[in-house]
Amino acid sequence: MAGLFKGSGSHGFKGSGSPGATSISRRDRVVLQASARLLDYPDAAWRERLPLVRSALESAGGAAARKLIAFLDQASSTPMVDACSHYVDVFDFKNRHSLYLTWWLDGDTRRRGASLVELKAVFRDAGFLFTEAELPDYLPVVLEFVAASGDRGLLLRHRPGLELLRLALAEHGTAYASVLEAVCSTLPGASPKDRAAARALASAGPPRETVGLDPDTAALRPYGHLDLLPILAPDR
Repeated sequence: MAGLFKGSGSHGFKGSGSPGATSISRRDRVVLQASARLLDYPDAAWRERLPLVRSALESAGGAAARKLIAFLDQASSTPMVDACSHYVDVFDFKNRHSLYLTWWLDGDTRRRGASLVELKAVFRDAGFLFTEAELPDYLPVVLEFVAASGDRGLLLRHRPGLELLRLALAEHGTAYASVLEAVCSTLPGASPKDRAAARALASAGPPRETVGLDPDTAALRPYGHLDLLPILAPDR
């Protein structure tokens, strides 16, 4: 996955570029990029990247970063075969643990296809080239996009699904719940305490926040490696 961490391949996007809008803090962008990494399948390549993720989180600081470091510590001490088995058990057999955001919005209906097309348009209009290595609604892809663009509109639009996923993972008793807690902590306001409150978010309709950059003010910018240091520099 490309983004705030050097020396890694792209995860759904390609090319090179720099961040665009900065409607979220640099610290939150590190948290979101790290969460994107940690929600990937925990194979050997995933483990090799953990020291770099830890370094970025330690530099960023904050409660959410500490939560992710605690998850990282647990993951590092778990044998890879057990970590992979747990990941499959959590995410591959239960729709209520789906990492694909449009499932929470549309379920397995024809509407989901239109939602996927809309997501690709958001990436394109923001000036990022999506290579379709994953479906565009795959949560790590969306987190990477938000971390790179600085625009959290997609996360706000899909917040009910994110909160329901967070609650479902907590009920399941998996440490992955802490990663979703870190993601949700970057969004405004308190997280819902139960499913009813999370579902109530959906009834209010999508938030009135711009998703993606104005294509008239942002040149086409293929997404790829971003320099880590500017992201970790203090906000100005």
